[in-house]
Amino acid sequence: MSQALEQIAEDISARFVGKLARVPSRCGELTFEVVPAALVEVCTGLRDDPAWRFEQLIDLAGVDYLDYGRTEWNTQTATSSGFSRGVDSNVAARAAGEGAEAAPDEPTEARRFAVVYHLLSVTHNRRVRLRAWCEPGDPPLLDSVEGIWKAADWFEREAFDLFGILFRGHPDLRRILTDYGFIGHPFRKDFPLIGNVEVRYDPVKGRVVYEPVSIEPRTLVPRVIRDDNRYAPALKDAPKHG
Repeated sequence: MSQALEQIAEDISARFVGKLARVPSRCGELTFEVVPAALVEVCTGLRDDPAWRFEQLIDLAGVDYLDYGRTEWNTQTATSSGFSRGVDSNVAARAAGEGAEAAPDEPTEARRFAVVYHLLSVTHNRRVRLRAWCEPGDPPLLDSVEGIWKAADWFEREAFDLFGILFRGHPDLRRILTDYGFIGHPFRKDFPLIGNVEVRYDPVKGRVVYEPVSIEPRTLVPRVIRDDNRYAPALKDAPKHG
C-alpha cells in the first residue's frame, strides 16, 4: 500500500477513534470496519472533509456470513454431498464429520449480516472500503446513507430485496428485483436454490399462477480435484517443443 494511503489510514483512524477499526485487505485496498451506531457520522466525515472528499458511493452490497469459513468439500476425493448444501441445510453439519474444515468462528446472529460500502474520491483519485455489521435481530437493521449519497437509494433497496436488510431512514424501501408478492430473500445462504414457488401461465384461468415448486432437491456432480499434468507447477510453464 502506498505511503499516501497509509497516511490517510492513520488520519481517519485518529479522527474516528472508537468508531471504526482498520481491517486487513488481501488486495491492498484501504478497508475499515465501522461501528453501526457511528455509520452516518463516519460516512459524512469521509465525504465532507477536504483532505478525503469521498464524494461518490460506487457500490453498496449486503453480505450473509452464515456458515462463513465452513466447507462441505473433501477436496482430494469425491464427496457425496455435491452442491446440495444450498438445498439441504443439514449437509454442512453432516459433512463436518467427514473431514470437512471447521469454521474459524461459530456464526452468530449478531455477526451474520453486514453491508459493505465502496467509496471513491474523484477529487483525490482514492478509494476506501467500509464494512458495518447489522444490528442483531430479525430483520437485520442499519442506518441508511441515502441522505449522504443519493446513489444509495437503489443499492439499499437491492440489499433489502435480496438479503432482507432494513435501512433506517430510507425514503422508499421496497423490493427492486424480485417479482410482486415474492416471499423471502434469495441471496440469504439458507434460501433454497430451487426457491419456494414457481410461476406459470394458466390458460384456463387466463392469468399467471403461483404454485409450490415442483423441482426436487438433488445432489449435483461431486467436486473433485484431479491430478493433471496441465496444472503441475513444474510443467505448466515449461517451454514447448515441436
